[in-house]
Formats: sequence, C-alpha cells, structure tokens
Amino acid sequence: MSTTLQSFLAAATKKAADELEAALLRLPEDKRGWAPADSSRSALDQAAECAMLSGSTSELIKTRKWNFEGDFSEYLRKKSELAQSWSGVKTVLDENIANVVEAIAAVPTEDLEAEVKTPFGTMTLAQIISYPYWNMTYHLGQINYLASILGVLD
Repeated sequence: MSTTLQSFLAAATKKAADELEAALLRLPEDKRGWAPADSSRSALDQAAECAMLSGSTSELIKTRKWNFEGDFSEYLRKKSELAQSWSGVKTVLDENIANVVEAIAAVPTEDLEAEVKTPFGTMTLAQIISYPYWNMTYHLGQINYLASILGVLD
C-alpha cells in the first residue's frame, strides 16, 4: 500500500502539532512567555504563530489564492495578543490544525503541481501543503532549545 504525499503530510502535521504542544507544556508555566533575550521569541509566541499560520494556510490550500493582504503589523498585533495565554493558543491551534489537516488530505494528487502566486513567489500546492509541518517542526526545535536553556529538556 502506497502513501500519498497528502496523507503523509496530514499525519505528520498533526503529530508535529502534538509534539509542539508537549514541548511547550514541558516548560514551567511561568516560563512559557519568557524569552532569553529581547531579540528572541517565547514559546507561546512561536506556538501562536503556528496556530495562526495553520489557519491561513488552510484557507490558501482551499482557495488557492493569497488572501492575506494587509498590514503585517496587524498580524503581529494579533499574534502578540494570542500569545498572552496557553489556553487561547491551544484553542486556535486545535481548531486550525484540524482544518489544515483536512485541507491537506483533500488535495487531489493531480493538483499537487498547481501553482499559486504568493508574495514569496509562485509555489506549487505540494510546497504549500508542506508548510504547516515544516513550520511547526522548526518551532518545535526552537521551543526545545528554550527547554534546554531552562534545564527541563528530557
């Protein structure tokens, strides 16, 4: 039985989200919003990014149109607001992961090479459906690095 790219990425994205949550919860509660320097990001900020971008990527997969015009400062404001509590991040993360996993799994194989214009250049749908997995895996490493600084990495 062969596995499609879509089924692999749908499962891997869900697993990455679960691992991201576990990594964040490994941190002491009072350190989840902590950053080791003014130029670095907290675990909550990174998880908020993953939550928000999974939602917008879900819409991008479904519509195949870049619908995120606007002021980047508005995105940063919303992310900062969301990152104030784990409960808020978790609610958005759970909802958006379910949506993006469903969107990834629904992409027909023959559409994987379809191109979508984005501000970052033209991307194939195959590249776009890999983004949530890649982004969460990257931030999982960053959160685990924070755990290592705090001495709580298993």
